[in-house]
Amino acid sequence: MANMNLLQAINSALDIAMAKSDKVYSFGEDTGAFGGVFRATSKLTDKYGRHRNFNTPLVEQGILGFANGLASQGSYAVAEIQFGDYIFPAFDQIVNESAKFRYRSGNEFNVGGLTIRTPYGGGIAGGHYHSQSPEAYFAHTPGLKIVMPRNPYMAKGLLLSAIFDPNPVLFMEPKRLYRASTGEVPEEEYTLELGKADVVREGKDLTIVAWGAQVEMAEKAAEKASEDGIDCEVIDLVSLLPWDIETVAKSVMKTGRLVVTQEAPLTNGFASEVAATIQDKCFLYLESPIARVCGLDVPYPLCHEKEYFVDHLKVYEAVKASMTY
Repeated sequence: MANMNLLQAINSALDIAMAKSDKVYSFGEDTGAFGGVFRATSKLTDKYGRHRNFNTPLVEQGILGFANGLASQGSYAVAEIQFGDYIFPAFDQIVNESAKFRYRSGNEFNVGGLTIRTPYGGGIAGGHYHSQSPEAYFAHTPGLKIVMPRNPYMAKGLLLSAIFDPNPVLFMEPKRLYRASTGEVPEEEYTLELGKADVVREGKDLTIVAWGAQVEMAEKAAEKASEDGIDCEVIDLVSLLPWDIETVAKSVMKTGRLVVTQEAPLTNGFASEVAATIQDKCFLYLESPIARVCGLDVPYPLCHEKEYFVDHLKVYEAVKASMTY
């Protein structure tokens, strides 16, 4: 075991994957010798050469077009989009090519070796173009998997699973936690199951569901609620596509209450999907309306980030409102 931050855990996963197979390639804007804007790919060029970890032109559509081609030939293409906010020029390549490749051929060919890494989320004073959480856009797309780790241990195990999963995976990394989140991580290879939620904290009074960086806010809210005698169960979805309906439904059938929190804006966010599905599965068990605690329906503001940010106090207020409904 070694103490790693989230970036170091991701770098370790990439290192192990590239050592395991010479068909693993890592590439993106400035990801070569420079190591990426966050240094997630540091030293990989020195170790594996410029043909295995390399820079691309600053054209996201081209990065994903190239990645689709590389993966279609049987390689494991790990493409980095420097910020989640800049993934939109590649939107067509992802939702109309990556996601549909297997299905349009009747599984005669696929791009299952594709993994798209991208940092997402706010809390770093990044303003409009470096703070977005665009997961819901892609969660509407059959044929993709979406993974959002919350800490270094999860990041390494999930990324190793994602790289060698036989489906294209969008791996969204919470940039606010890149260096802030640290923990004990095995130095050797290990994997974590995609599509399986993690019960972070058990409780009997209310269920809080979150993913990625927002799990921290859910845990802090649960801790604060415990001071009022409210016993919250906290669930990290881990994967949004597919998402673990069974684990969440089982929890809500026990607690009778659900708060879903996301960093992205409220309207049409993935929290709405969770709320609608659990309302359908657990209607007769609910003791109060399902609450969504989300970002505002405005572009992510720089000067008002503190007001926009979905902190633990907002989640805590929703917990109290649900308990006293």
